[in-house]
Amino acid sequence: MTQLRSVVLPLLACTLLVFAGALAQPAHAQSSTPAVADQSPVGIWKQIDDKTGQAKSLIQIREVDGELVGNVMKVLRSKKGPNPLCDQCSGDLKNKPVNGMEILKGMKPDGRSWSGGTILDPKSGDTYRCTMKVIDGGTKLKVRGYIGFALFGRTQVWLRETPEAAAAAHFVASDSGTD
Repeated sequence: MTQLRSVVLPLLACTLLVFAGALAQPAHAQSSTPAVADQSPVGIWKQIDDKTGQAKSLIQIREVDGELVGNVMKVLRSKKGPNPLCDQCSGDLKNKPVNGMEILKGMKPDGRSWSGGTILDPKSGDTYRCTMKVIDGGTKLKVRGYIGFALFGRTQVWLRETPEAAAAAHFVASDSGTD
């Protein structure tokens, strides 16, 4: 009994001290977990090119009638300057400005992911089926474009941006083969 008391009492005291310390912390310091809203893809995202690792554009995703749509807010890097046209697009999008263009549409909730929609690559003018999922506590968005099966496609990981950071973002001229 003495041995049990010598183990249990210090353990109980330690637990009480930890609990009391947690109660004494300010409310904002108690949790570093992002709010549930951060698990939504709605917001501003910096598109990172999966081949170069460079920021290409800012995409604003919003919910419309239960589906997600995304528009290019600002082109950040292009051989064609800060206001490129979608010269490879067809139909109504042919030679339209990439800035403001809806490139993501029809995305529906699918468990913890979004799918069923399409994504347009303004560089090639091609449209792909798309899936996406918020990862890393809401700071990143895994976007996969594919034809046919999701196994055959490309994945980019976009970074969440604040409205302030998006407003301060500037175009960077690109001499490389990226558009």
